[in-house]
Amino acid sequence: MSLLAAALLPFLGAGLLAGQANNARDRCAWLAGAVVAITIGLLGSMAPAIADGNIVRASWSWLPSIGVNFGFRVDGLALLFAGLVLGIGLVIVLYARYYLAEGEPIARFYALLLLFMGAMQGVVLADNLILLVIFWELTGLSSFLLIGFWSRRADARQGARMALTLTGGGGLALLAGVVLIGEAVGSYDLDAVLAAGPVMRAHPYYLPALVLVLLGAFTKSAQFPFHFWLPQAMAAPTPVSAYLHSATLVKAGVFLLARLYPLLGGSDAWFYLVSGAGVATLLLGAVLALFQHDLKGLLAYSTISHLGLITLLFGLDRPLAVVAGVFHIINHATFKASLFMAAGIIDHECGTRDMRRLHHLYRYMPYTATLAMTAAAAMAGVPLLNGFLSKEMFFAETLLLGERGALAWALPVVATVAGLFSVAYSVRFIHDVFFNGRAGEAADMPGMPHEPPRWMRVPVELLVLLCLLVGILPGLTVAPLLHLAASAAYGSELPHYNLAVWHGLNLPLLMSIVALAGGVAAYLALHRWVNLHTLELTAYSGAAAFERLLAGLLAGARRVTRRLDDGRLGRYMLLLLLAAIAAGAWPLWRFGYQPGDVPGQTSPPIVAAIWLVGLVAAVAATVLHRQRLAAVILLGIAGLVVGLAFVYLSAPDLALTQILVEMASLILLLLALGRLPAGAPAEPLARRLRDAGIGLLAGGGVAALLYGVLTRPTVSISDYFLSQAYPLGGGRNAVNVIIVDFRGFDTLGEIGVLGLAALIIYAVLRRLSWAPRPQAGLAADRHPLLLTLLSGLLLPLATVVAVFLLLRGHNLPGGGFIAGLVLGLALLVQYLARGRAWVDARLHTGFELWIAAGLLLAGLTGVAAWLFGHPFLTSTTGHPVLPLLGELPLASAMAFDLGVFAVVVGATLLALLSLARRQGREAC
Repeated sequence: MSLLAAALLPFLGAGLLAGQANNARDRCAWLAGAVVAITIGLLGSMAPAIADGNIVRASWSWLPSIGVNFGFRVDGLALLFAGLVLGIGLVIVLYARYYLAEGEPIARFYALLLLFMGAMQGVVLADNLILLVIFWELTGLSSFLLIGFWSRRADARQGARMALTLTGGGGLALLAGVVLIGEAVGSYDLDAVLAAGPVMRAHPYYLPALVLVLLGAFTKSAQFPFHFWLPQAMAAPTPVSAYLHSATLVKAGVFLLARLYPLLGGSDAWFYLVSGAGVATLLLGAVLALFQHDLKGLLAYSTISHLGLITLLFGLDRPLAVVAGVFHIINHATFKASLFMAAGIIDHECGTRDMRRLHHLYRYMPYTATLAMTAAAAMAGVPLLNGFLSKEMFFAETLLLGERGALAWALPVVATVAGLFSVAYSVRFIHDVFFNGRAGEAADMPGMPHEPPRWMRVPVELLVLLCLLVGILPGLTVAPLLHLAASAAYGSELPHYNLAVWHGLNLPLLMSIVALAGGVAAYLALHRWVNLHTLELTAYSGAAAFERLLAGLLAGARRVTRRLDDGRLGRYMLLLLLAAIAAGAWPLWRFGYQPGDVPGQTSPPIVAAIWLVGLVAAVAATVLHRQRLAAVILLGIAGLVVGLAFVYLSAPDLALTQILVEMASLILLLLALGRLPAGAPAEPLARRLRDAGIGLLAGGGVAALLYGVLTRPTVSISDYFLSQAYPLGGGRNAVNVIIVDFRGFDTLGEIGVLGLAALIIYAVLRRLSWAPRPQAGLAADRHPLLLTLLSGLLLPLATVVAVFLLLRGHNLPGGGFIAGLVLGLALLVQYLARGRAWVDARLHTGFELWIAAGLLLAGLTGVAAWLFGHPFLTSTTGHPVLPLLGELPLASAMAFDLGVFAVVVGATLLALLSLARRQGREAC
């Protein structure tokens, strides 16, 4: 249970923070920090077991039909990433308390931060691929909200939209890849998947699955050519950038590479696709970072470059390259988070992040400058700092590709050049911000620079201290955790390696020296002979291409919409019917029409006569559609005949539902008549003939289809439901048992759609300010006495009938839907008879609450099954014996049916009463 608590506690914290006041800054910070600290403690308690080589698991049955549980697992790799997510998250909570200005919605910020943290925890702890994808998409949604936190700014909205579009599209590709993996391996369970590497690599699905998974990883980790969303996301508040773009969101992609390395690694396709993307991203990000003028822009492109380095290491497909990749994930998270927070401090205290306006800040902010310079040195790979160790391991791995031909010398050269640019942009960060210019030029900045509040600097101090400790004492600090994580990522025993500061004079050290000296020299040369402040590196802009593509898609969509959506309902129906006719005609043209030979049944003359009445009413409604009141009445007659047909065919539940829906529809149409002219203009004869032909063709096609189905022998599943309704569902009314039990999940979705439709109708109509069309002969008395008296008698009777139908629905005709319509129509009569104000004053609730309560009750009924170890919405039955009443059959599905009842009442009244409103007078 501690693992479940650790996985879900951030979501609970997000819910608690969402209800806090935004002016309670300290309380929100303490609450968020406490949630993160407790979660760290829960995961830390599992570390000894993981250090002993165990995997901690917790799972519950979820989707047994495809062998998927709702569960979590913690091995060395998951422990490392969860530690990064939570550890960096804890210092970000403290930092954000002082970064965000007074008046900003800090409670919402912390709630979104914990929501994202919980999603990241889910990604790294999920014990199956389906759950991983769900949390993966949740990270995209929550990061969208965090990046767009300053929604008043256009650049924040644009950056959030771009990030969501690219990472969301990558998530869909990942889902497709996961499905292929599941089909190839035969399981989505992570233990089974990671053990099936040879099977997967030999399967025809391997290459498409690999490409799809890599699309998901590359879009999330900003690999070329999807790198451009990351700089645009710098419009987010700095705490968001420091968290998402150092240790969490952008690391999700490389985590996926590490997680699935035992399954997908070990092939030429993996080597060339992964290492190729890594090399391109490593070089492109390093070059572009040097020429940025925004501090966060420089850090964003440097992040892209370092993510390319990590991706390249995993692509090299060697055991110690995996170790180096995992090691650099740790190191990059520490120095990059501290650099982002240092940049935020500079922006916070100076009023700008533009390096062209920042001058000689070491004089004014010596303490912050020292911290930032140390972190930048770690980013550059200076000895005795953590970045040096993993970068030297990277250089060493690039030298071991003798079997790859020209890559054996080309890749070390590329790695050294990328390292050179890394040093160059790190030196620019230090020199431009803290030493460049004259000290007196600080007066030209928007704010007078000064040191930040003490506790705002503490997170940077802690992370810089880690950079030093790992760089000086790697064996005593990071080595045990690194070994656990790298072993889990590689999937088998690792060869011996030595995590030490000094390995003697060798080629990797020489490459480091060349990169350090060359980077410093390159920056000094550019600074001396080129004014970097005036230089703009105009390369291919992925962001601009994305915006052009988006603009083109929107323009195309508008053109299509203008052709199809002209505001005329008749045109919509015409296009719908033509599409349906085409879809139905294709198989008939291809295979011909072949009805069966099952003989039909004769009907009594009275039944045929009633059906003929319905047919005549339907045809008359079509002919007289311009006379709207007559058409409404004729449609009601046709609907009533359909209800009688259900009675004749022994379907009482359907009959009751049809008749009640017809009553509600009749009231709806009558209310709508008040908004429409009394008649409709006559159409041209040609259009009428065209519509008649299309209508006859569509109706004839449906009739032919039904005839073909009914005259063929069929094997129905009805016998199963009729025989199992009572043993499995505890009810003898098979229709109701199907609705609330066998297909309860469908019903849950349907009442959700019903409630959503009612809320949309309410939201749209409440803002309209039309005046009602004058009606000739409208009664002066809006609340006739006779109707008022009858409605008062009707409501208690209808309430009793509704309760009766609800309670007996599991065994006899009735149920929540029918009972809801009965009570809804009775309450609607009260509104019509007495007016909205009179009823609302006595009802004391809004019908939005009815919808919400019904959906909540139906959902909780399903969740309750989980608590007893059963799948969602599994029902149970019992027969308690009560005094006086005797044996009482009960089914948990009745609670679900009660939720359906509440939603139907709320949705019916909310929709109808919204339409019945009148501007400037009491509704109804």
